[in-house]
Amino acid sequence: MPHTIASNQGSITGLLSPTGSCEFLGIPFATAKRLENPVDISSWEDNFTATAYGPICPQTPGMLEMALNMDASHMKEECLNLNVYTPRTPTEGMSLPVLFWIHGGAYTNGAGSIAWYHGASLASRETVVVTINYRLGPLGFLGDGNYGTLDMLSALRWVQRNISVFGGNEKNVTIFGESAGGSAVVSLLASPEIDGLAHKAWAMSPSIGQLRNKARALDLQKQFLDLAGLKNLDDVKAMPIDDILATQQKQMTSATKAFDFYAPTAGGASLSNDILASAALSPIPLVVGTNKDENKLWSTFDPSLADADDARWKAFTDETFGERGQQARAAYQALRPGESARDLMSAVSTDTGFRQPAQRLCENRVGSNTPTWMYWFTWPTPAFGGTVGCCHALDIPFAFDNLDAEGVLMMTGDSNERSQIADRFSSEIVAFATHGHPSWGQFNTNDRPTLVIDTETRLVHDPEPEIRVLFV
Repeated sequence: MPHTIASNQGSITGLLSPTGSCEFLGIPFATAKRLENPVDISSWEDNFTATAYGPICPQTPGMLEMALNMDASHMKEECLNLNVYTPRTPTEGMSLPVLFWIHGGAYTNGAGSIAWYHGASLASRETVVVTINYRLGPLGFLGDGNYGTLDMLSALRWVQRNISVFGGNEKNVTIFGESAGGSAVVSLLASPEIDGLAHKAWAMSPSIGQLRNKARALDLQKQFLDLAGLKNLDDVKAMPIDDILATQQKQMTSATKAFDFYAPTAGGASLSNDILASAALSPIPLVVGTNKDENKLWSTFDPSLADADDARWKAFTDETFGERGQQARAAYQALRPGESARDLMSAVSTDTGFRQPAQRLCENRVGSNTPTWMYWFTWPTPAFGGTVGCCHALDIPFAFDNLDAEGVLMMTGDSNERSQIADRFSSEIVAFATHGHPSWGQFNTNDRPTLVIDTETRLVHDPEPEIRVLFV
């Protein structure tokens, strides 16, 4: 049933569920002209009806988005809207921790309205959950304008102005996200504008390697312009959106290994010249974690890897590790006995792209005023015959405790231990948002305490050191 509250922007009518929880959907937080900074929305004259999701950023849905049946029927450039979930009807005096979600999708796909990100279950643990849209692809990250990052900052400013009327505490905001959303969390720690907007951060499988410098961003901008037959960004402003998306696809399929075509740019708008160095110095408490088999989300379904053999495995490790090639093969084969060459190569790619960069970030944050924690999600899904293991994005429905959401059974199967894992994972996130620390000890370079999240969640000191030393 409808429920109306008075915000600082004006009255908003959301939905009150039979259980008493509320959701307010599709609330606009900013306007933005193409390739220009967002302009915060401060107020509106009439009541805003927030009972349906707003439009999402124009995009060509990726593999995961298609699998989750993301609603791509309502795409508009005017897509800067957010959703708020509360555990009950907001009342005066409520002051709950705020969880601010930044979705993934390689900075080219996704939306805050995907079913896996529905915030009601997480909100029921006495939090207020916010999920957002931001500009993607060329609209958000062409060149060094960092328009998508500026959108995130605009949404955080909206939270500061308005979240109290939803029962949230604007002085206790935790930013969290997965994949590109995780690296967006890291990049926001490198923004001078984050002070006072976010107080804690949780990065799930951050794709740190996507973050780029200004020179790379400008090279990719020139590449886009050349492919489109344009001279400058002013020409892009007049380009039909379908042509922008078509050029984006042409650019991204032109190289097989690069994945930084669109991403926050160091030295660009609102970000420091060295994102990782600045994030390492940020006093904002940070939790970082990765999944054991991240890359299997892609390698399992990559036909070019189907016939990978020992010779290819040897060549791959020699190319990756150089003189340490033999040492790497011995270490990976000992830890993963009986695995195929394809899966061993996938394990190396997981470590190269996700786990070891996360390790480096945590190592660089060790200090007196940079509290940091590390976890490792290792539960292997039985779905797809067990071939994808603990792949990229598998942890999302566990973090949100959304095991009944559309598409979850496809990815997780219906094993009995799912509920236990979801309860533990989401409880850790809420505890961190509430108190400023999870249940396990801070990361340090002596014993490297790491919470391993699985059927049996346990604290492990320096898991797989033989792999870690390969990347030193």
